[in-house]
Amino acid sequence: MSNDSTSPGYLTPLGDAPQYDQDLEKQVSRWIRGITGLDAKMVFPRWTEPQSAIPKNGNTWCAFGITTMLRGGTPANIQSEEEFSEQWTWEQVTVICCFYGPLGASVATRFREGIAVNQNADTLRGDTGMAVIETGTIYNLPELINNQWVRRYDLTVTLSRKNIREYGIKSIVDGNVIISTGE
Repeated sequence: MSNDSTSPGYLTPLGDAPQYDQDLEKQVSRWIRGITGLDAKMVFPRWTEPQSAIPKNGNTWCAFGITTMLRGGTPANIQSEEEFSEQWTWEQVTVICCFYGPLGASVATRFREGIAVNQNADTLRGDTGMAVIETGTIYNLPELINNQWVRRYDLTVTLSRKNIREYGIKSIVDGNVIISTGE
């Protein structure tokens, strides 16, 4: 079965796809760790299977979740080569970062201010192709964990990225057509 425009039927993308699921979570985790200085074992995604073990009380840590992936507008379809075309979409990725523990507020504000540092923004863009477009308010939302109140500070950050997918849509180089002017 052909996966290009020379045959009728559905087309699936060719080549590399944008990062989603665990790959996207790994990118977000590296970004949070890079800016906050938290150890890798203290930053992990929420809502995973199996669920990560919660650090012991008295530790400062971060759990994050990717809550929305909004695509703004209509994709652009660009005939970039004779053999394939590219579909460009611009996507907003919303991440909720929950900072727990005795230094939760300190780390949450360090992260909020650190994402505005040019070198950090450049590193995020270079490593992931994403850029920060909005940083929300830090909310103090203590959480009852194992019958103990734990400090928790939530911050929502919205990232933007351009996704490119290639499809086997071939350009028309030579048509089997005769054009007549009627003369």
